[in-house]
Amino acid sequence: MRTRHAFLIIFGLLNFLTIQAQNDTVKILAIGNSFADDGIEYLDEIARSAGKHIIVANTYIGGCSIERHLNNARHDKHDYSYRKNVDGQYTQEKGKSLLEALKDEDWDYIVFQQVSSLAGQYSTYFPDLDELMDYVQKNVTNPHVQYALQQTWAYAKDSKHPGFFRYGKDQLAMYEDVVFTYSQVARKKNITIIIPTGTAIQNARSSSLGDTLCRDGYHLNLQYGRYTASCTWFEILFGEPSTGISYRPDGVTEQQATIARQAAHAAVICPNEITDLSHL
Repeated sequence: MRTRHAFLIIFGLLNFLTIQAQNDTVKILAIGNSFADDGIEYLDEIARSAGKHIIVANTYIGGCSIERHLNNARHDKHDYSYRKNVDGQYTQEKGKSLLEALKDEDWDYIVFQQVSSLAGQYSTYFPDLDELMDYVQKNVTNPHVQYALQQTWAYAKDSKHPGFFRYGKDQLAMYEDVVFTYSQVARKKNITIIIPTGTAIQNARSSSLGDTLCRDGYHLNLQYGRYTASCTWFEILFGEPSTGISYRPDGVTEQQATIARQAAHAAVICPNEITDLSHL
């Protein structure tokens, strides 16, 4: 198991080196929602601290599912807030379409995810994801684009989110269902890159941070919760250990940053199981 994950890290690094050789700026588009926003919030700052130059964007609709993304694509709906970070500066344009986002840059990575409440429900991915990916593939401008999935996280134990009932209001059950489902989806779609954000968050919950990684029961804490997620994105996409990241956001203590980096790194090494960080 660990050997296979080590191979995936090396594979990710080779992907990055190939992309870097083609283009000094790595361009990442999330077809997501607020959970994608949580994942990429600090990705630019982390990347720049490591000497990388990126463009990262999200086609944002709160609570957007794969089914809704597909419906928007079918009917060219201009329902998105298009959030984009270039050189550390975020812009937001409302009323944008998925097609406009796909054509905006020669994206190196395009990251899909399911809405969090359905993330552990395999039947909700297909056939919609098939058609959505076909649409994306027909409209991207970079023939070497890499596709990825963001593995979302389980809710806080006391979450009041109505979707939590699908998992018996059991955090561990939700986590296990989400991890298993994303693995199965990736296998079916031949996607080799899974960003194990859900496992990173669960790892961090085993530390002294406890079940404080969410700010409202499901969205991530604005400081170390989001930082944990962004560290995970960085390590997967750039092939460099998050434990070596120097940047930490304002409001994140050195101890919290250490836990976030270790949680992310452990998730990349073992993306489908929790690593006990109770010593931190």
